[in-house]
Amino acid sequence: MESVNSESIDEESCERGSMWALDQKLDQPMEEEAGRLKNMYREKKFSSLLVLRLAFQSLGVVYGDLGTSPLYVFYNTFPDGIQDSEDVIGALSMIIYSLTFIPLLKYVFVVLRANDNGQGGTFALYSLLCRHASVNTIPNQHRTDQELTTYSRHIFHEKSLAAKTKGWLEAKVYRRNALLILVLVGTCMVIGDGILTPAISGVVVVVAIVILVGLFSMQHYGTDRVGWLFAPIVLLWFLLIGGIGAFNVWKYDHTVLKAFSPVYVYRFLRRGGWSALGGIMLSITGTEALFADLSHFPVLVVQIAFTVVVFPCLLLAYSGQAAYLMKNKDHVSDAFYRSIPGTAVVIVMLVTTFLMILIMLLVWRCHWILVLIFTVLSLLVECTYLSSVLLKVDQGGWVPLVIAAAFLIIMYVWHYGTLKRYEFEMHSKVSMAWILGLGPSLGLVRVPGIGLVYTELARGVPHIFSHFITNLPAIHSVVVFVCVKYLPVYTVPQDERFLVKRIGPKSFHMFRCVARYGYKDLHKKDDEFEKMLFDSLFLFVRLESMMEGCSDSDEYSLYGQQTERSADFLSTNNNGNTFSANLEPSTSSNDSIVPIKSPSRIRSSGQTSSQTEVDEMEFLNSCRDAGVVHILGNTVVRARSDSKLVKKIAINYIYAFLRKICRENSVIFNVPHESLLNVGQVFYV
Repeated sequence: MESVNSESIDEESCERGSMWALDQKLDQPMEEEAGRLKNMYREKKFSSLLVLRLAFQSLGVVYGDLGTSPLYVFYNTFPDGIQDSEDVIGALSMIIYSLTFIPLLKYVFVVLRANDNGQGGTFALYSLLCRHASVNTIPNQHRTDQELTTYSRHIFHEKSLAAKTKGWLEAKVYRRNALLILVLVGTCMVIGDGILTPAISGVVVVVAIVILVGLFSMQHYGTDRVGWLFAPIVLLWFLLIGGIGAFNVWKYDHTVLKAFSPVYVYRFLRRGGWSALGGIMLSITGTEALFADLSHFPVLVVQIAFTVVVFPCLLLAYSGQAAYLMKNKDHVSDAFYRSIPGTAVVIVMLVTTFLMILIMLLVWRCHWILVLIFTVLSLLVECTYLSSVLLKVDQGGWVPLVIAAAFLIIMYVWHYGTLKRYEFEMHSKVSMAWILGLGPSLGLVRVPGIGLVYTELARGVPHIFSHFITNLPAIHSVVVFVCVKYLPVYTVPQDERFLVKRIGPKSFHMFRCVARYGYKDLHKKDDEFEKMLFDSLFLFVRLESMMEGCSDSDEYSLYGQQTERSADFLSTNNNGNTFSANLEPSTSSNDSIVPIKSPSRIRSSGQTSSQTEVDEMEFLNSCRDAGVVHILGNTVVRARSDSKLVKKIAINYIYAFLRKICRENSVIFNVPHESLLNVGQVFYV
């Protein structure tokens, strides 16, 4: 495998030059310092009693919006009053089939299955797509990322529809950008819709304030306690509205049950009910929460709670209201309170539909007929609602659109500025050949201590380092380039968080450490980030020393489950923590292979490697005791003078403002103020 890699480098060196080829040989990809978890991620198996308990708790977390929709749907459907009883039947029929097609069939039985290891929402769908196709707009992916426990993906047959879809997405940059914008639009629409609330009476406002105060005062206890608090209330609410609905159907007009026939949907639309769809659509607001809040509960739990409690109670509630209105048409304005027509809701559903098309093709590898059926049914309902609510944009529907547009601009400009900064870092990184040409002292005075140089690059020496050594005549005895990398997974287990690699010969005392995070991981939980980093560094030194000088016939990987041959290899760092060197015969690519001696060869040369290990461990500990300095780049990104006006506004004003108000890296990484060294730079992109 190594010879194949060398041949490919030699072929390209003719075109790019000998220095480029040398740099590729010197700066090889990362090696993982710790073994993978012994078992891949598996969905937990729950007992029947636990499933019922969680289903009960989910009522207090997931279904608040859907449960309160009956308070204002009919009023917004008939804001000018009810002219004909047939309109009530038609509206009820639209509500019944909207609840059946969107929340029940589409979300509960299809979309919920498209979860990212139990995580739901728009970004969960995007992360799945990023793992199955190279659609990430920031090119910082590496093969070692796929070795993560939470990095589940499928391999495509080269002639399959999934492979063709993958190739189509990856072929053009604008397609990847369009997918990103689609995801951002869906996210911003959720924000825009969530900000708005119905106009309500003063008494309800007071009650809502009391509930919010109680909610936030208990929030620090976690979802479990909050769920137990609100679940009885929400369950009682659903049972009451369902029971009252059944009573009203029996008392006033049981003929409203004929609304279960889809014929009345057609009659309602033919009679001019198109303009009333904006109010009817409010009956399915909150559906996206079924998917977005999935991280709190398993899929089966949400499915049971919705199909057993929420869905039938809502059908009874709306049927009962329709039966009451059949006999009391003039009471429509008194029964419910006003609400803004919520336009962003249907757009979020459309975004989910488009993302689900790609999920079904790339992740589930469904037959194209099933994908077509899902797409047609979803778009038939959602485009019908969209055409209606667009007619009411001037009646209040523009508010969530404006809010969503503002958030979309902020998010896209932030991504655009981050991408340009990363591209600048990539193009201005220092050659490894140049670094090694400076010699072990790097042409400077090496002072006691360890310097942690933070960078966004997982390969190469960042420009900040050359800027630092150009302006200061000294550098620390040990230099560690720390790259914080975000992956399209919901979390990275702490066992697999760090990758460590040595840069150059041992006399240079230079390392690279990549800290990997998922989109649900929070830095503020890493109170011992520095300690974990050094534990990983010490473990790497021990493993490296143990594996030195082995024969080519005995090759082992640092990845994988522990085998009998490696069961006895345990390493203990100086802080008393014990790690296992999980080794197994390697079948992976050459960038994840580390050779190791056979047991007999290790015993024969154990004294030499052990002494080398002890010497370097003592050196690292002495440098650590001398002091650790965190070197961060305090960069200012500016647009070039020849840039277009739009780019100048985006980079020089919007992105600069966002960078200014965001938390600094020193706060994110919990860097002590006395150990912080900021290096100022100006990037022209």
